[in-house]
Order: sequence, then structure tokens, then C-alpha cells
Amino acid sequence: MKATGYAYPWDVLGDTAFAERVRDLGVDEVAVALAYHSARAATPWSTDQTSVVARTAALYRPVRAEAWAGRDLVPAAPDWVSSEDSGGDAVRRLNDAGIPAAAWIVLTHNSQLGTAFPQYAVRNCFGETYPWALCPAQPAVREYAATLTAESVAGLKLSSVLLEACGPLGGVHQHQHEKTDGVWAPATARLLSICCCDACAEGWTGLDPSDVRETLRAEVQRLIATADLSVAEDRLPAELKKMLLSGRQQSTDALRAAVLAVLEPGTRIVLHGALDPWVTGALPGLTPTAADDAETVVLQNWAPGQASVDAVAAARQALPERVAIGSYITAVAASAVPDIEAYVLELAKAGATELHLYHLGLAGPARWPDLHAATAAAHSVS
Repeated sequence: MKATGYAYPWDVLGDTAFAERVRDLGVDEVAVALAYHSARAATPWSTDQTSVVARTAALYRPVRAEAWAGRDLVPAAPDWVSSEDSGGDAVRRLNDAGIPAAAWIVLTHNSQLGTAFPQYAVRNCFGETYPWALCPAQPAVREYAATLTAESVAGLKLSSVLLEACGPLGGVHQHQHEKTDGVWAPATARLLSICCCDACAEGWTGLDPSDVRETLRAEVQRLIATADLSVAEDRLPAELKKMLLSGRQQSTDALRAAVLAVLEPGTRIVLHGALDPWVTGALPGLTPTAADDAETVVLQNWAPGQASVDAVAAARQALPERVAIGSYITAVAASAVPDIEAYVLELAKAGATELHLYHLGLAGPARWPDLHAATAAAHSVS
């Protein structure tokens, strides 16, 4: 069972013992964030600081004027790192240490750009924009994602390219001091995650966009009025739901195609996704053709338990046999996985053939034994 560990550039560059520690851990590759969203990231292995505050989403490679000329959507250059090519420096340091390095690229999650250019952000049926979510239906967003990918990987020796947020984000993803948890039923959250921007509306063939938005609003209000936070299904007409999902999937496919077009043939593609086609976020719902473009599909299995194991089993049944199933687990949740070794073995038994470990920089000395246990369990699977 292949093991991939995730890290930020400053994890690799800010700790002289990083490569040695990772080599001892035994992961098969390290995925380095080359384009990433805003974050405050703890640095428990550092002797100089306790965290890095990445104020905005940023590209951790040189932001070349010639590559981005004439665009609205241009990634930020991070001034919280010491090098203009910290991502490239991190990859090269791993290469020099004999550790395979992968590109970890976050595509449509960018609060800075969504705030500056709301015309490119996801807009719900109430006309509210989600600044953290760039809409894949927008040609400018697809062009941005393709250029971001090309600039991320340029000139680097990479074992894989990992695509996060390669699709739509919705109404329940991160925002500053999020205060929406537990407010909406699953069905409500799903409807509030349907983008109703003009570019998306162009795909609603034969329908009046105003009528569609009003239908969605009315259903959201009905669901809220039921005062039941367990409701999982809405009452939208089946044909309307089919058209809305089809439009979303066409935009997602177009986004992915634009990104893949800039990569070298033969590049190993790892796609973060979910089996439920309505899911939005960092691991968005897979389209019917998504698996055709990836060597590995990574599922979020951060919540240990039978539901995650069942999700892996369902994916193994649904996806072509040639597509590897990756299980994304975390060792830095508020509560540790009770028996992370047993959990990894259960995921493998269900059909996972790759383990994706979050996170090699955030997991300090207190959580490092969990990473060791998880990696050892993965490698014990024949």
C-alpha cells in the first residue's frame, strides 16, 4: 500500500531534520503544497517559530509577469516565506535527499481572488457570492487553473501531480471564523452549494434562470422551515436536478481538461474527489468521466469508522479496477484516531491501495508515532 505524506514548503525548508525524519517514517513520496489556500499552520518541529500565517492563497513558485499578463486572476506571491521559489526549493531538496516529491495543487479555493473579483466566484440562489470559491463554469477560472498548474510544475522533477479542489466549492467550506456549522440540514447545504452565476445559468437550456433561482430559494426556505436538521433529500423536480448536476459536471470536466492539457503526457495524476456527485469542496464529486483522467482517486476518510470504510468499498465497486483508491486520513485532528493502525488495515481491506497522510509538518512529536503506525500498517499490506 503506497504511502504519500503531505507537507508545506516551509516544513521541508525550515527543518534540517525533515528529510531524515521522513526517510525514517518510510513514506513513498512527499506531496509539497505548490499552490495553496490561506492558512495558519503550526510548526511544531521548528525552534524559531510556532506557526506560519499564510494570509492569502498563494503560488509557492515564482509569479512570473509574462505568464500572468493581462489576467484578472493572478495568484499572490507569498511574503511569509523567504524564497520566491520556496515550493521549488522544497521539491529539489527532497529530490537531492532521494525522496520522491509530488506537486500538491489547490485550484478553485482562493478567497483573495474571489473577494477581489466576485464575478468569478460561486453565487448561490439568493445572489450571495462565496469569495472562497472560484466557479469552474467561468472561462477565466479555467484559464487561471491551467496556468496555475503549469507554473506550479515548471522545471521540477515530480513523482505525481495531486489536484485538490479540481471542481466546485460550495456553501459549507472554509471562511473566516466560520459560523454555519450545524445550521443547515444536508439537503439545504447541497442546494446552497449550487452555483447560479451567469456562466452556470447558460447551461440551463430551455429554462428561465430567474425561475430556477426562485425554485431553489423556495425549496431552501421550505427546508429551513421544517426545523429538521437531518433532512437529506430535497423536493426539487427530478429533471431540474438532473440539468443542474449535468451543468456542474460539464464545467468540472472542462476545468480538469484545461489543467491536464498543460501537463506532460504520462504525468501521474492523483485526483481528490468524492463518490457523491453533489459534493463540493476540496474533494468535489466525481463526474462520470473523472476516473478516466486519473491514476488514483483520493477519498476523504478523516472520520474513522464504518462510514469511511464503506465509502472506500463503494468506490472500489464504482471505479474502474485500474484506478487506485487512496484513503486520505489525518493525524492532526482534535482527537487522535483510537487505533490508527487497525483503521488503515480496515481501509485496505475495503479496497484502498494508497494511504494519504495529513500532515508531515503539522504532526509534531506528540502525533508522529501515529504517522509511524499508519505507514507501517500500509506497508504491511501485500
